Amino acid sequence: MKKLFTCFVLSVFTLILATSVFAEVEVADKSYYEKFKDQNITINVYNWGEYISDGSEDSMDVIKEFEEISGIDVNYTLFDTNEDMYAKLTNSTNVYDIIVPSDYMVARLIEEDRLEKINYDNIPNIKFVDDRYRFVDFDPSAEYSVPYTWNLVGLVYNTKYVTKEQASSWNVLWDESLKNKVLMFGNVRDAFGIALVKLGYSMNTENPDEIRAAAEELMKQKEVNQAYAMDQTFDKMANENAYAAPYYAGDCLTMMKRNDALAFTYPTEGVNIFIDAFCIPKGTQNKEAAEAFINFMCETEVAAANCEFISYFTPQTEANKLIEVDERIVPSDEVIEKAETFVMLSDDANALMESLWISIRATSPFNNTIFPLAIILGLALVIFIILFIVRKRKKDKNYY
Repeated sequence: MKKLFTCFVLSVFTLILATSVFAEVEVADKSYYEKFKDQNITINVYNWGEYISDGSEDSMDVIKEFEEISGIDVNYTLFDTNEDMYAKLTNSTNVYDIIVPSDYMVARLIEEDRLEKINYDNIPNIKFVDDRYRFVDFDPSAEYSVPYTWNLVGLVYNTKYVTKEQASSWNVLWDESLKNKVLMFGNVRDAFGIALVKLGYSMNTENPDEIRAAAEELMKQKEVNQAYAMDQTFDKMANENAYAAPYYAGDCLTMMKRNDALAFTYPTEGVNIFIDAFCIPKGTQNKEAAEAFINFMCETEVAAANCEFISYFTPQTEANKLIEVDERIVPSDEVIEKAETFVMLSDDANALMESLWISIRATSPFNNTIFPLAIILGLALVIFIILFIVRKRKKDKNYY
């Protein structure tokens, strides 16, 4: 009986071991990664929030798999906007080995000589990446970036409170019947892009009059806007604290999984189509390890599992064949034709847009609420001090 039990235990253990070996992620060349083992290397990866498969919901834990196969530790941190990432990169003592900026920000970083040229000898999986997403306007020679994902901006809305007709236009974000129930992007380019296309202008205009007109639209929009949001949009929409918000199509699917009443559309005026890319900043001490991480993210099984989890489109051709794309975010030919990719603006246009954005944010509804409250509290404090002094004087007078 004991022998039978022992054999059973050994069989179960063997089965578990075999299953774990079988479950190991499949890569093109395992020895490529194993050469980094026992070198005590740590790389710092700086990425958008909610933008990698992390092991939740039975997904692949991409970072854990990379650490196990390579022995390289990953210090993974998040940013909300391209502008936040740029500020941290340029004004902080932190050294990043990999960043994931969007198209126009890649162009700016190249222009300012802040990126390393990539050694493609260390990224053999580049052969799987579609050239349509590599040799593009923001990096024509594909020397500085490897595309991570591509996607479009659209509108997520709650069908209980917003009609399909309302959601067909960016005007819904200005709709007074939805006051304090709509959100706006918390970054300058996306917010101005929506306002510009709403007015019939290019998202990449450098005409100061058109930029100012867009700023006026955003000033009007703040009267109905609940908040300028990025990652906060997930909870606000899923929990029905807000009813309509612009966001990235892939992320909108994530929200829709959390709330069946949510739907998605591409407003008819036009939308932004974008590419996010892996880049290696100047100053890295771990360039080859960073390139190994990029190569790993381009492995077919990894790219498929990752993009299936985050619901973004992948430029990896073999992985693309394995992913079942949700039809709700697949853009029509008309949407693609009208969509615009952000380009790097001139210094003058950037400065004007950013200064106007600061002014808009400074006079947001949040601040309009706080300012009167501060006045009331200040007056209350003054009255309290006066009453205290009067009372003290009366006591002093009675004492004498």
